[in-house]
Amino acid sequence: MFKVPFGKGFLEFELPPGFEGYVVESREAEPVPDLDWAVKAAMAEPENSPPLRELARPGDKVCIVFTDATRASPDHVLVPAILKELKEAGVRNEDITLLCGVGMHRPSTYEEKVEKLTAEVVKRYRVLDHEPQNPEMLMFLGETETGIPLWVNRIACEADLLIATGIVEPHQYAGYSGGRKTVAIGAGGEKTIQATHSPAILEHPGTRLGQIEGNPFHEAITESARRAGLRFIVNVINNDKGEVVAVKAGEPEATFQELVTIARAIYEVPIPKQYDVAIAGVGYPKDVNLYQATRAASYLYFAPVPVVKPGGFIIVPAPCDEGPGQGVGEQRFFEMLKNAPSVQAILENARQHGLKPGEQRAFVMAKVLEGCKVIIAGAKDQEMVRQAKMIPASDLEEAFCIVAAELGGKAEVLIVPHALLTLPIVQEK
Repeated sequence: MFKVPFGKGFLEFELPPGFEGYVVESREAEPVPDLDWAVKAAMAEPENSPPLRELARPGDKVCIVFTDATRASPDHVLVPAILKELKEAGVRNEDITLLCGVGMHRPSTYEEKVEKLTAEVVKRYRVLDHEPQNPEMLMFLGETETGIPLWVNRIACEADLLIATGIVEPHQYAGYSGGRKTVAIGAGGEKTIQATHSPAILEHPGTRLGQIEGNPFHEAITESARRAGLRFIVNVINNDKGEVVAVKAGEPEATFQELVTIARAIYEVPIPKQYDVAIAGVGYPKDVNLYQATRAASYLYFAPVPVVKPGGFIIVPAPCDEGPGQGVGEQRFFEMLKNAPSVQAILENARQHGLKPGEQRAFVMAKVLEGCKVIIAGAKDQEMVRQAKMIPASDLEEAFCIVAAELGGKAEVLIVPHALLTLPIVQEK
């Protein structure tokens, strides 16, 4: 019996006769025994930085950029700890802005803000959503050496002290997320998001899962956050159960590098070969829409070596309660997949005419679909899946029938219960 996440629960299943299963998970990592204490300790001895209470001054305008509902960062613990430090430094509540780094996702709901920050924090402080398409809310910080325009939320840029939360985990473009990304993309302008998610960046050999060095995406967001004035971050690493296993705070570069070293030892796991089929578990909150859920397929395909053989299958169990997703980016992703005559047309059009933010996920999925087939199992709207050029299945049993019909009833299956938190490294090509 195997098990993968599905929504806030799990799906238990057996493979049909003729299917051989191999499970790969990130390495076991014990959760911190007391998260509040761990956060307090990290902030008391920050990496390459004085503590926040020494960085902040009475009268300072402070902006804290926190992650949106699609990120499993425990901001309900991190943000109150930051606010306590600021209070001890003499910073007034009215001088603090809490900015939700939604990027091109939809605005957060009141309930999501409360879940992220606690009701008490939402009540006492100014809490805003970033607006990536509102020019009045953006500041231009110039271009990188490679010509990427850097636009960041004006409140963040004009703050005397800019702070961010985040979670360090494998990321398809940045190599590892967290660090500067919460500000550079979460609070970035549409033009910056568009440029960093262009075909030229996405097809660059350095833009890979787990790769930091020589990664143009990583270099651009690092420069953007630096120019915006990001001075302090509090980031965590989660295990595959969603439990925090490490917390670091301090200067963005030093803190991020420390956490990436820890993260590599947890997430990067060797596998002996490529497989016929991969089952890519997602779970809440990433499986609430198709845009986020398909990350599981692209993560496994864009590992250093794709985990499935050419023409193989990736099965993603996901309810997709919000359909393709409700934000501007999610809608663009779906419309591009839906309206294009073929995946090849998506790739050719993007290379010729570029991409709008959100469309990059359609471009990435077109590259995945060019090399293998993707089945979305359990989505409430199966027609939506079909329109997005993927294969719908009502459940895993139907998905296995689809695979068996094409592969002749025999298959080697890689089961990755937490595909976004496991980076399988194929040992032989």
